[in-house]
Amino acid sequence: MTSEGLTGATPVVTVALCVKCKKNTSAPVAVRWIQSTSGPGTTLYACPKCAPELGAGPTPDDEIPTPYSKAQE
Repeated sequence: MTSEGLTGATPVVTVALCVKCKKNTSAPVAVRWIQSTSGPGTTLYACPKCAPELGAGPTPDDEIPTPYSKAQE
């Protein structure tokens, strides 16, 4: 153990509710992102056990082409 490990900043712990089993998880996996018409969108999380069953949905990092963007090409 180094002195930096003892005196450094504590890591940020993210806790989220799993959308499938409804339990809190400290290792959330982003599985869906819901666009909002007013304000920022909402990210839905799953625990590592349930995430493979839900599959990957669109997240804010995914680029989803729209018909308007294809017309500009």
